[in-house]
Amino acid sequence: MNHDPVLATLTAPPPAEEATHRRLHDRLTTAAHAQGLLDVAYRTVDSPLGTLLLAATPQGLVRVAYAAEDHDAVLRQLAVRISPRVLRAPDRLDTAARQIDEYFRKRRTAFDLELDLRLSHGFRRRVLAGLPSIGYGATASYTAVATAAGSPKAVRAAGTACATNPLPIVLPCHRVVRSSGAIGHYIGGARAKQRLLDLESTA
Repeated sequence: MNHDPVLATLTAPPPAEEATHRRLHDRLTTAAHAQGLLDVAYRTVDSPLGTLLLAATPQGLVRVAYAAEDHDAVLRQLAVRISPRVLRAPDRLDTAARQIDEYFRKRRTAFDLELDLRLSHGFRRRVLAGLPSIGYGATASYTAVATAAGSPKAVRAAGTACATNPLPIVLPCHRVVRSSGAIGHYIGGARAKQRLLDLESTA
């Protein structure tokens, strides 16, 4: 992104050209939908924690990414791990965007979305699947999460599962804290984790 306003003005496409690009993109998106060629749709949404990238396959929401993760890098990873047919198509993600907005406005305490968990496997996937059972405003230790996933001694692995959660916020790994009470690491950064815990604690 160009942050120099003068240079941005000089290099920006003329308004008519920009409108043409939008129309062509919309036609491409519509055609990809119609022909079943859109494997990963994505959009961005604003949130109190910065811009979030949302991505979905036809099976459901597959990725939520903080800006700190580098959205371009995340899209490249999705292209490698799922399919190169990745396209900005906001409509597929309207429901997810609305529910995330409701969460941050404290109008929603749980998500009701179809999820695609293909980016996690084995024990990590079991850990992630159990995260919604930690209620809104509550916390659980990494030990408790490992135990619930069937491997009480796999505390470090439970931490890794949370640290690599492809669907933060929706699968609430921010509710998993250390046994000492320290909040621990978070994919969006410790500050973001604390803000989510604060948001839910004031329900």
